[in-house]
Amino acid sequence: MTPASPKTEPDTRRWSRRKAARPQELVAAALDLFVERGYAATRLEDVATAAGVSKGTVYLYFANKEELFKSVVRENLVPALARGTDLVDTYEGSTPALLRELLLGWWGLIGATQVAGLTKLIIAESGNFPDIAQFYQDEVMGPGDALFARVLARGVERGEFRSVPANPTTTLFCAPLMFLMLWRQSFSQLNVPAIDPDAYVDQLLHMLLFGLTTGPARDTPLPVQQGPWVWEGIRDELMAQRAAQASQDEADGAVP
Repeated sequence: MTPASPKTEPDTRRWSRRKAARPQELVAAALDLFVERGYAATRLEDVATAAGVSKGTVYLYFANKEELFKSVVRENLVPALARGTDLVDTYEGSTPALLRELLLGWWGLIGATQVAGLTKLIIAESGNFPDIAQFYQDEVMGPGDALFARVLARGVERGEFRSVPANPTTTLFCAPLMFLMLWRQSFSQLNVPAIDPDAYVDQLLHMLLFGLTTGPARDTPLPVQQGPWVWEGIRDELMAQRAAQASQDEADGAVP
């Protein structure tokens, strides 16, 4: 039997580690292209080129473009929703303060980032691709609506909010944020009147609370935030996790 080359074991180990890193690289490249070009115009060969691999490599991990898109959504949107659920489960402050955290967090983690382009994509192309639109409804919009419904119920149970139906009230929570996100994606580079996201979200919160609260609470402003927001800590944790994963992937790829 011919002895194995001294490079065989290290090369095998490096291949194994690079193989583990490639799905994340493909998802990152796909996010850029989906946001830039839309769903229909994004080709798997372009994703492969952007990720520095062959088109065949894409098919090792994703059966088709739809499955790749689902992975993009699950890696970039679903974690933020999961952390929002955790926040609702553990928050000890008032429900108006919780609502403030969620609105600011939604904007900071999703609306103000590149990921917001995925929602614009769905709105623009859902008629031609109903399967991905239904997927987005099931994994993002539905859970997001349910999250705000829990906040509404919490406020009613604690006597902080008046009793109002979840449908369409939760839509009134989300629709203004979606408008701000789409405005930023579509018009921020044009010569149009600017919208200050911080002022917008703050005014939205005041209007929502004026309609939801009763009695003295209606005229009692939320206290000024002292220190960092809870959502900022969530953002930093998610960024640290992604940076650590990227560093590990890079280190694995550099192993001789």
